[in-house]
Amino acid sequence: MNREKLLLVIDMQNDFVTGTLANREAEGIIEAIAEKIESYQRDDHPVFFTRDTHGDDYMKTQEGKLLPVIHCLKGSQGWQIVDQLRAYAEEKEILDKPVFGSLRLPEWIVEKLGCAPKEIVLCGVCTDICVISNAMILKAAFPETVVSVEGALCAGVTPESHQTALAAMQACQIHVK
Repeated sequence: MNREKLLLVIDMQNDFVTGTLANREAEGIIEAIAEKIESYQRDDHPVFFTRDTHGDDYMKTQEGKLLPVIHCLKGSQGWQIVDQLRAYAEEKEILDKPVFGSLRLPEWIVEKLGCAPKEIVLCGVCTDICVISNAMILKAAFPETVVSVEGALCAGVTPESHQTALAAMQACQIHVK
């Protein structure tokens, strides 16, 4: 495995694409993400996924109080990676995260690879919530790693918030492709 470059697919789950928090833009990027995954696999680069993961107590959490839409309940159909990408997502290559950004993510990547990669490329949903949160965490944890976001392979809550998140990441030395 070529550990220098890693593709990280953020939260491409049913609830964010066709479920309770459905997003037409998210549906539109699935095929291009599949092509990107295939190109990474052909070049023997690792591909990891994150999965937004909530429990039955979601509505009692701060997130649940501020976003009172039950979604991504562990084990539910909405929690699953979308069908078109599921074949690429081995369970051992998926990090379940209980909040937008995972502080465990950098450590988990190092555990999986045995080192910090030279480049981490992110794609997925939602640009303005989970993608930006994890990109910022990764940049802080790996200041000498190139952290990039494939802007055309991300979807935000709205097209405007997607653009705002891309600009914010760029201002923090995260490369936007």
